[in-house]
Amino acid sequence: MAAKMIRYFRLPRTLNRSLPVSILLFALLALFGAFMALPLIYAVNNAFKPLDELFIFPPRFFVNNPTMDNFLDLMVLMGNSWVPLSRYFANTLLITIIGTAGHILLASAAAYPLAKYRFPGSKALFSIVVLALMFSPHVTAIPNYMVMSWLGWINTHASIIVPSLAFPLGLFLMKQFMEQIPDALLEAAKIDGASEYRIYWSIVMPNVKPAWLTLMILQFPALWGSDGGSFIYSEHLKTLHFALGQITEGGIARAGVGAAVALLLMIVPITLFIISQSSVMQTMATSGMKD
Repeated sequence: MAAKMIRYFRLPRTLNRSLPVSILLFALLALFGAFMALPLIYAVNNAFKPLDELFIFPPRFFVNNPTMDNFLDLMVLMGNSWVPLSRYFANTLLITIIGTAGHILLASAAAYPLAKYRFPGSKALFSIVVLALMFSPHVTAIPNYMVMSWLGWINTHASIIVPSLAFPLGLFLMKQFMEQIPDALLEAAKIDGASEYRIYWSIVMPNVKPAWLTLMILQFPALWGSDGGSFIYSEHLKTLHFALGQITEGGIARAGVGAAVALLLMIVPITLFIISQSSVMQTMATSGMKD
């Protein structure tokens, strides 16, 4: 306990770096950051390029004559679809919100007893979770399809939402972060008469906010970009990613529309990441720490 108190109240370390070294490090970070932003900048420029600039050789990075024709053509194509664009958007929003929120609640509820209690089989359960991190989603695609078929959930949104709840990385991150919460804080809440559910919801969840914000950023883009795969066949249940992807398969004439589609699909995940990037950095810095 004394070691924990010393760690919490320890004075921050001062950086022993000269000004030229700091400037050099800042310049290198700015250079790497600009290099990583190049694909995004290129996608934005492509979305506003006319067809003649999209196929010019050698290709140009920046647009010379920006136009909104790509987005106008996209609106015309979606307007002529026999399923309204709003239906695709509603399906995607339903899958993304329920899948993301459900995974955060399920992962946090399972991680709380694994992090703060010792019961028979707890280490074995966590070992299984860590082992599950080794498998790619492609490896479990056939078992997932078989389970969904046995349950009768094929061609329903549940076939996409339910498998997304069992994301092992989410449980791993939540457990590692919850272990940093002092046990004395939870014991004080119990002395005050708080139930386990009250402790979980009012104390644990607010203290692990960076962790579940990270899970939201990891899970949201995956579900937002889901096209239903081989689980959904009905056109009225398809997602926005599937509908926009079908438009881009119209050949060279729709290359500009395809560039606009790529930009639209990137906007929401990137905006979400920008809003909560500080919490993500905090989670990555503390989730691997041990007491």
